[in-house]
Amino acid sequence: MRANQEAFEQRVEQACRQACQAIAPAWPLDRAIAVNPHWGRIDRPLPEVAARMALLGGVRVYPSRDEFRRAWQSGRIREADLRAAVAMQGDARYADSDSCLAALARDNTVQPLPLLIDLLDSGPAQRHHLPWRQAITHQVSQTCAAYFDQHQADWQPQRDAGLYAFWRDTLQHDHGIGILMGLPQLGRQLANLPATPEAAERWVLDKLGLPHEVWADYLEAILLTVNGWASWCAYLHWQANLDGGEDRHLRELLAIRLAWGAILLDGLAPGRAEAAFTTLRQGWQGFAHKLNEAHAAFALDALWQQALEAGYQAKLAARLCGTRVAPVVAPITVQAAFCIDVRSEPLRRALEAADPTIQTIGFAGFFGLPIAYAPLGSSASRPQLPGLLAPAMQVEEQLLAPAAYEGPVPARERLVAQRQQGFRLSQQWQAASRWPAAAFSFVEAFGWAYGGKLAGWLRQRTQLRQRDDLAGLPAGAAALCRPTLGHLPLASRVDLAKRVLGAMGLNRQLAPLVLLVGHGSQSSNNPHAAALDCGACCGQTGEVNARVLALLLNDAALRDGLLAEGIHIPQHTVFVAALHNTTTDELEYFDRDLLPEYARSALAHFELVSQTALRQVRQERAPRLGLADMDDAALLAALHGRASDGAQTRPEWGLAGNAAFIIAPRSLSRGLRLDGRSFLHDYDASQDADGSLLELLMTAPMLVTHWINWQYHASQCEPRLYGCGNKLLHNVVGGHIGVFEGNGGDLRIGLSQQSLHDGECAMHEPLRLTVVIAAPQSRIDAIVAKHRVVRQLIEHGWLHLWQLEGGSLARRVDGRWQTLNWPDQEGYPPRAYFTQAGK
Repeated sequence: MRANQEAFEQRVEQACRQACQAIAPAWPLDRAIAVNPHWGRIDRPLPEVAARMALLGGVRVYPSRDEFRRAWQSGRIREADLRAAVAMQGDARYADSDSCLAALARDNTVQPLPLLIDLLDSGPAQRHHLPWRQAITHQVSQTCAAYFDQHQADWQPQRDAGLYAFWRDTLQHDHGIGILMGLPQLGRQLANLPATPEAAERWVLDKLGLPHEVWADYLEAILLTVNGWASWCAYLHWQANLDGGEDRHLRELLAIRLAWGAILLDGLAPGRAEAAFTTLRQGWQGFAHKLNEAHAAFALDALWQQALEAGYQAKLAARLCGTRVAPVVAPITVQAAFCIDVRSEPLRRALEAADPTIQTIGFAGFFGLPIAYAPLGSSASRPQLPGLLAPAMQVEEQLLAPAAYEGPVPARERLVAQRQQGFRLSQQWQAASRWPAAAFSFVEAFGWAYGGKLAGWLRQRTQLRQRDDLAGLPAGAAALCRPTLGHLPLASRVDLAKRVLGAMGLNRQLAPLVLLVGHGSQSSNNPHAAALDCGACCGQTGEVNARVLALLLNDAALRDGLLAEGIHIPQHTVFVAALHNTTTDELEYFDRDLLPEYARSALAHFELVSQTALRQVRQERAPRLGLADMDDAALLAALHGRASDGAQTRPEWGLAGNAAFIIAPRSLSRGLRLDGRSFLHDYDASQDADGSLLELLMTAPMLVTHWINWQYHASQCEPRLYGCGNKLLHNVVGGHIGVFEGNGGDLRIGLSQQSLHDGECAMHEPLRLTVVIAAPQSRIDAIVAKHRVVRQLIEHGWLHLWQLEGGSLARRVDGRWQTLNWPDQEGYPPRAYFTQAGK
């Protein structure tokens, strides 16, 4: 008996752990980065995941068939695209476009498998109260909001015993939930509520009587009913893992959701409960067979997804294999390193066209700095690197005055004390406005002040992007605050600089002026503003990283240290930090007062050239924003208005439209108009003899771009679960955790409607990322074989992998390379789209 109990408990533990691993993390609003919500499922082929998600929760992974039909009718998907998809899929049922179109008219609805709560909630008597699933989701969500909120509410609860214990205590004091659910005797049933989360898991799974082979699937379906909060708990677990620890909030949330079944069962007549159990077991019987049926039902959707992608890929292939811009003969005068973000591509192209002596470089926007940043006077520290990584260094503000500065430099200690006092006063003001007993008197006394603030907030105006890191400091002192790594030993700084310069390709042939260009967005009244900033900087702007690196590389002692390591930075080479405002398409420069006079002159010349490029980029973007046919002055004013208007729900389109990631020398893409849809990372295989740099790119930036691509894909295809709904209805939860759509329901994650749709048509095409790498096939294969996650993404169909070499392209399929034939004159592939080319 003891052995059987131990085996049962081990199976429960394994099933719960497996279900929790399927939930991807969702970062908080102030650190918002894109995530593939199916990240925990990439160990399965994409078609299988599509079938499972439909069965477990009615979740759509592919676009709807109506969307495919519209794409065909509009000409977006053409005959050649379907031929290409058929050739790639190799499904004999769909040999031509006629069979594909005929099948598209058939319904592919897969009925989700039942959950216990739905079966208990059925019947005529249940029509007179709030549906139990909806009530439970609301109650669990409100409990989580109270438990995890450590910033917004003034009254903080006790959390010492954990989330499950907090929920259990909350439910015992909630006298309204029973009435909402039509269970006035609910309070009496709480006496039998399992005391621990482990007991709840075991009690329910034992009671359900499902075969243990489907436990993990059933538990995953349970978590999908509270997916928003499950994703938040998964984030806490992710962060704990980065710090070498563990977090059990997700397991406790699963136990809470399961324990609700125990509560409801105890209040039902035995016959009704047994009938629900019987129906449940019948519904989940033959799960593997039902999965195969669902898989077959979605085969056509996989084919049309491929056809949609083939149309874009053919144009991309035609451009990459077409005539290239002749290499620049004149000496390079400026090197400008941009983030790989798709919004940088049009500006890079425009700068190179405006002045051929400008060389642009693509690199991840955190510029290789594994840092966290603490503004002056603040005890808070925020990461400034991709969410995949943990910070290894701390950046703090130092007061650095230029040589020509007149007057005493303020004492750091005095500024810290002054700012912290400002924080305290601000917190008192905010507390007064939130205190329940004072709410009406506060509005009566100060409403006039807020009225003026509201009027200014809604008035469109020209306003420069504000950096709130130094808010509360005197203007003169704030101008002297520079984020630095000054406390780091010189040897460590030299090693860091050497690695960063090598990765960026800037350890040789440096231009006199080197710009490090981060990027950031600008908007007002936008809880999701961080999602428009730099994902490589963990949802922050790239300002801190660019400034830290520029100040580091301009330091004479560091340059001496690099010289000893064989890296020579010419004496007259100067690094300048800048920021690309992606809402207004303007460039902002930092710490220019520290530059020598000759560098300021060179920067002033670059500014003149860049204005031509920025005007071009603004005009390219204007039609998508509904601002076409404006001169540049009017257009810039309109963009400033979007950036400062508190009622603007679409300040910019962010990364909508992203579709490709090109890892190659800039010479292979220079001059190509890629329509702001491609991430561009510079890479020269001839300078990477051991393949270590390519390995880094395929295991870090490629994963980040995949996350971005799939966040947009999932938010577009399944907005109910992976989109956060209508911005107009959002209420921020916990100060920064996320949003409710309205005043309740589950926590909403992903992208809003307004980030994907302009009110008339979708602004993003749900295409899987096409990754193009200019490197030998053997080198790519070695990296794929070495890294399980990379291999799963490629072999399970989560992205496309191409190789570019000598003007020809090859595609990796099932561990082998297939040559991509030259597209026809229309930019679409001929009938024989792929030919076998060996491994």
